[in-house]
Amino acid sequence: MVLNRRAALALPLALGAPGLGRAQERFPSRPITVLVPFPPGGATDVQMRSMAEAATRAFGQTVLVENKPGAGSTLGAATVARAQPDGYLLTQMTLPCLRLPWMQSMSFDPRTDFTPILHLTGYLFGVVVRADGPYRTWQDLVADARKRPGRVRIGNTGANGTPHLTMVDLAERETLDVIHVPFRGEGDAVPQLLGGHIEALAAGSGAGQLVNEGKLRFLNLWGRERSERWPDVPTLVELGYQGMVVTSPYGLCGPRGMDPAVVKTLHDGLKQALFDPQHLATLKRLDQPVEYLDSAAYGRFMLEEIEMEKRRVERLGLRTG
Repeated sequence: MVLNRRAALALPLALGAPGLGRAQERFPSRPITVLVPFPPGGATDVQMRSMAEAATRAFGQTVLVENKPGAGSTLGAATVARAQPDGYLLTQMTLPCLRLPWMQSMSFDPRTDFTPILHLTGYLFGVVVRADGPYRTWQDLVADARKRPGRVRIGNTGANGTPHLTMVDLAERETLDVIHVPFRGEGDAVPQLLGGHIEALAAGSGAGQLVNEGKLRFLNLWGRERSERWPDVPTLVELGYQGMVVTSPYGLCGPRGMDPAVVKTLHDGLKQALFDPQHLATLKRLDQPVEYLDSAAYGRFMLEEIEMEKRRVERLGLRTG
């Protein structure tokens, strides 16, 4: 996914319709919690904790990160959709939160149940393997999977997430019979790769430190251009997969019905944290670009992505319930 689409939508902006509650005299007057729907240790956890530190400085109140992994990275959204719209509980809004409601029955509607605060960034994804393993290139893995149908195990960071569906797409393009193994996030998946329980892992750049230490190796990366950190690793497009530039943009949302004054305060403080030099250094280490959108633009972008995900689910026949 990319962030260069700005066409106006005919749909009304149902996201985050303001409530009628009385504005708070002072916000924030106590800690703010941000739900991260992945385990500790992965790229998202590292990024969000760095931003929370910067946001604590911006607000003068503690900003906490609470991990809620599982359910395809939708537990944060499900929790916030039921929360009081007072601004003290926010969630990372992942792409599966916009996709899964079209695949199965969910407890929330991403079009109506949230107030967009701001868009942040997107992941750098790729396929990573053990550095001491048999695969030196992506072609090595493809060749082995052809020789051993149904035996090569490729992990991902959650069923029906972007890494999972991209690997399904790649396997179909190569006519491979592989085993897709879902985990709750990189923090859970990487140890299984290091332990030899899976042959490869589709994940974000949170595994990059282990790549730099010589323990893991990227076989490909899914960005538009080669990474500055790993310039020798080819992109999917370079490997012949026409048009396959795959990221997973995300931002922060609160419950629907939030007071506009609270939304503005959150937006302004979190924007300051996003561009904080220490946080920018974290994003650079993770190879994640700043993709800032304000509250209104993020709301429009979410509606665009929701419609795109609906069409993807219909095209691939992914509806399960």
